[in-house]
Amino acid sequence: MQQRFRWVEGVSLAVVFVLVHAVLWWLATTVPNQPLGDVTITYRRWIEVGRIDHSWVGVDTDWVYPVFALVPMAAATLGGTAAIATGWLALMVLLDAVACAFLWRFRAFGVRVVWWWLVFLLALGPIALGRIDTVATALALVGVAFVVTRPAVASALFTAAAWTKVWPAALVGVLVLLRRGHRGAVVTGALVVTGLIVLVDVLYGGASHLLSFVGEQSDRALQIEAPLATPFMWAAALGVPGAAVYYDREILTFEVSGAGTHAAAALSTPLMALLVTGGVLLALLAVRRGARRTEVAPVLALLFVATLIAVNKVGSPQYVGWYAVPVVWGLVAGYPSARRFLPVAIGLLPLALLTQVIYPGFYDQLLAVRPWMVSVLTVRNVLEVVVLVWAVVVLVRLARRSSVPAPGGPAVRPPAARPSGRPSASTVEPPVHGGVDRGRMDA
Repeated sequence: MQQRFRWVEGVSLAVVFVLVHAVLWWLATTVPNQPLGDVTITYRRWIEVGRIDHSWVGVDTDWVYPVFALVPMAAATLGGTAAIATGWLALMVLLDAVACAFLWRFRAFGVRVVWWWLVFLLALGPIALGRIDTVATALALVGVAFVVTRPAVASALFTAAAWTKVWPAALVGVLVLLRRGHRGAVVTGALVVTGLIVLVDVLYGGASHLLSFVGEQSDRALQIEAPLATPFMWAAALGVPGAAVYYDREILTFEVSGAGTHAAAALSTPLMALLVTGGVLLALLAVRRGARRTEVAPVLALLFVATLIAVNKVGSPQYVGWYAVPVVWGLVAGYPSARRFLPVAIGLLPLALLTQVIYPGFYDQLLAVRPWMVSVLTVRNVLEVVVLVWAVVVLVRLARRSSVPAPGGPAVRPPAARPSGRPSASTVEPPVHGGVDRGRMDA
C-alpha cells in the first residue's frame, strides 16, 4: 500500500511539474514586456560575437557575470542561436527537473517540500525561467539536498552556482561557519570546483578578465525595482523636479534619478557589509550559547540572501527566486526549523506573485511611473524588508534563548518541544532497504 501511494504521489508530482513549467513556458513566450529579452537579445548576442569574432565575454573581455555562466548560454544555442529561446527554456526545465528529483525525498510536516517550490515558481512567473539566475538556483537547491550527508558535494554545487551568479557564495560561507567537523571537506569542495573553472579559463587566455565581474556593478545607479529606490520612484510619480526613470544603455537597465539617489546607491554596499557582519556574529553567538547548528544555518543563509535583495541597488525581479534556497533549507532541517520557516514560506508566495505583476505583468506602467503600479512595487519591497527583519529577529532570539554554557563545560540545550501525539517531521524519507547517512551539521 505504501509503495503504491508513493507511486501515485510520484506520478502526481510529475504531472504537476509538467503543468507548472508548461504555463511558465507559455507565459515566457507570449506575455508582453519581453520576459525572455535577456536570453533572445543579450545572451544571444554574447554567444554570436564569441562564435563569429572569437571574442568571448569573461575570457577575452570583461563581463558582468562569472565565467561559468557562459556554459548554459552556449548550451542553449546548440540548435543554433536563432533557436536560443527554445533551447534556453528546455535547459531550464531540465535543471528544475533535476532539482525536483533531488528534493523529492524531503518532507516538512509530512508534505514533500518540492510542492512548495513548484507553487513558488508558478507565483513568480516566467522570470523564474528567463534568466541565468535559474541555473544558479537549481544548482544551489541540489546542493541543499547534500548539506547534511555530503558537505563537500554541497559546497561544490554552491561554488559552481556562485561561478554562474555570485550570490550562492554566501551559502558556502554558511557551511564554512557552521559545518563543524567538516570544514576541510567544505573548503576542499569549493577549491576543487574553483580550481577547475580557473584552470580552464586561464588555458583559454582569460586570466586578466576572470574577476572582472567584481567591479562591473560598482558604478551602477539605483534600479527602479530596488527597495532603496522606492522613495525616489514615489518622487517621480508625484512629479518632483529631477526625479525620473531613465534607461542606462551601458548597463541595459532602467534606473531612477533625483536628489539623493547617488547617496542611496553609495549606502548599499556598507549597509550590506554591516548586516552580513552582524548576522555572522549573531549566528556564532547563538551556536556558542547552545543553539543547534542545523537550525541556525538556514536562518543565516536567509539573512544573507535577504540582505543581497533588500539593500541592493539592483532590484531585478529574478532575484526573488533566490529566496527558494534558504527557505527549502529551513523546511528540511527538522521539525523546529520547519515550524519556524513556515510563515516565511507562506509569505513569499504573495511576494513572488506581486513580483510577477510588476514584471512582466505591468512593467510598462511602472516605467510610466503610474502611482498604482508604484504602490504595488512598494508593497512588494516592504515584504522583502520584512523577510530580512524576520531573519535578524530569529537570529537574535536564537542567541538569547539558547542556554549559556557553564564555564569549562558544554552548553546545555533545552529539550525540543514537540506536541504530544504528533510525529517529528522527518527531513528525509526512511530508506526502504539499508541505511541512510543522516549526519548532522552540528555533529
